[in-house]
Amino acid sequence: MTTASPTNLFRLLLLSAIWGASFLFIRIGAPALGPVALMEARVLLAAVFLAAVALLLRRPLAWRAHRRHYLFIGLFNSALPFLLFGYAALTLSAGMLSILNATSPLWAALIAAVWRRAPLDRRALAGLALGVAGVALLVGFDRIALKPGAGFAIAASLAAALCYAVASNYTKSARTVEPFANAHGSMWAASLLMAPALLAFPPAAPPTADIIAIVGALGVVCSGVAYLLYFRLIDDIGAAPALTVTFLIPLFGTFFGWLFLDEPVGWHTLAGGAVVIAGTALVTGFSPRLLVPRKAAAHA
Repeated sequence: MTTASPTNLFRLLLLSAIWGASFLFIRIGAPALGPVALMEARVLLAAVFLAAVALLLRRPLAWRAHRRHYLFIGLFNSALPFLLFGYAALTLSAGMLSILNATSPLWAALIAAVWRRAPLDRRALAGLALGVAGVALLVGFDRIALKPGAGFAIAASLAAALCYAVASNYTKSARTVEPFANAHGSMWAASLLMAPALLAFPPAAPPTADIIAIVGALGVVCSGVAYLLYFRLIDDIGAAPALTVTFLIPLFGTFFGWLFLDEPVGWHTLAGGAVVIAGTALVTGFSPRLLVPRKAAAHA
């Protein structure tokens, strides 16, 4: 028997904190540098970092053989959602961004049902209803939703979560490339796909030292290091337990927004976030028992 060791629990919490902090960094960096410049710098740095790791580990990319695959994942798992969240961060709080991001598994369940032409069971339908109710509760009682352009920002955040769901379903059905190569190749693809947008949307202002540090954290830590942690978790405890990160990101995102940006955390933030997470747990079939010991044969 193997257990979810303290080391893996630490990795899970660290990954959740890193991805929760990414929304804080986006909230600070997007207004200062512009969403396009910020996100292009993020994926380019991540690509360079992962290229160095690939060279160290001798993990080939095989770009020519899998370029269409990398471009698809790069578009839907990085380029589009990053740009959409960057745009949304001009208006919304870091906490709200992180909670709306947690709707991705809800979208994934809908896409999977259409893709496989299989109706959702009652548990999944209840989870979807809870997810919709949680988003309505979150935005319906938040003063941010009254700001000009907030409606478009909320829609952009939900569209970003939808993009993650598209990428997730595609990756599951196209098992041709190992996970590390997916991360590495998709970062280069996203860099190429976003580069032309810089001509239309150049940096809003020259970056300060603080913004450069934020860009570095987003690219190296929140993308490069985070991917390595995530894939290590999948190897150690399995894909389903690793999904726990989805439920923890909003907690860290909301906390960091409150701690560093003085973002208000009202009852609707806590209640809406809790309902969204509960709905996501129902849709994904998550159970805390996923983190208890598994048979050693699973690692054979």
